[in-house]
Amino acid sequence: MANRKEKSIILNGDEPDIRELLSNCTSTRLRSIIGDHRIVCIDEAQRINNIGLTIKIFTDQLKEVQVIASGSSAFDLANRTAEPLTGRKYETLLLPLSFKEMVEHHGLLEETRLLAHRLVYGYYPEIVTKPVLLEKILQALALQLGNEVSYHEIGQLVGADNQTVERYIDLLEKAFVIFRLPAFSRNVRNEIKKGRKIYFYDNGIRNTIISNFNLPEIRNDVGALWENFMISERTKYLIMNQIAAKSYFWRTTQQQEIDYIEERDGKLYAFEFKWNPLGKIKIPKTFLNSYSSAETEIITPKYFESFLGL
Repeated sequence: MANRKEKSIILNGDEPDIRELLSNCTSTRLRSIIGDHRIVCIDEAQRINNIGLTIKIFTDQLKEVQVIASGSSAFDLANRTAEPLTGRKYETLLLPLSFKEMVEHHGLLEETRLLAHRLVYGYYPEIVTKPVLLEKILQALALQLGNEVSYHEIGQLVGADNQTVERYIDLLEKAFVIFRLPAFSRNVRNEIKKGRKIYFYDNGIRNTIISNFNLPEIRNDVGALWENFMISERTKYLIMNQIAAKSYFWRTTQQQEIDYIEERDGKLYAFEFKWNPLGKIKIPKTFLNSYSSAETEIITPKYFESFLGL
């Protein structure tokens, strides 16, 4: 809002008096609250009763005012505003901070120096609280980072049925904590067709869940951390740059695998992620023979910037 000439005001839904002011409000009351401000930002809007109806009054009766509603729970905010604001709103997807954004903030050299730190602590400024079952599911997902996920196996671990586990995972995805990667298959024999992997948008959240903030050089999961970091950062890059691409992983029943596959403009791109650039790296022959036109690339800490759009 700093680049706009109109007067602006920020109203924080965490404040009890703000919640009271904006709940069940009339247009007359709203005019007296905002005065001559023409941009109104309502933060933590999901905490305000009937916030959807309040914003509807803005859009219908105070047309000279632009309202920006934000919240730490996109799922709750969407539920509270969906019906009253049908046809009256534009939605913006606000992801966690990305590698590219931090490079723009303080330079490629400094951010590259912080790679090991980012793998452990991520980009979130603070940690969220979770119900017990949700926490158990998150712990199970965190410990299976980089592996295929079975709702049935997670359900057995946490004491819940498959449907409950899937609903929680769907909720976590809508809250931008995790995202799913489906298996890639074009009917090649022995390909896994219905598998899924789950990644965290932020490494710091994952490491908080398992209470492990050890440095990469003394961890046995650094390969999974690097894989999660690269795939989550690539996902942010694709979304923020509106690049149409489908993302997958690939694996056979013989455990041959490709970490990440992207399908863009009818072409396949296959990527393997290796934290140790000196380690042995092979692209499975089954994949190369089956998808000979696919481009392949190995992503290491020495060569990764172009993968993230830099």
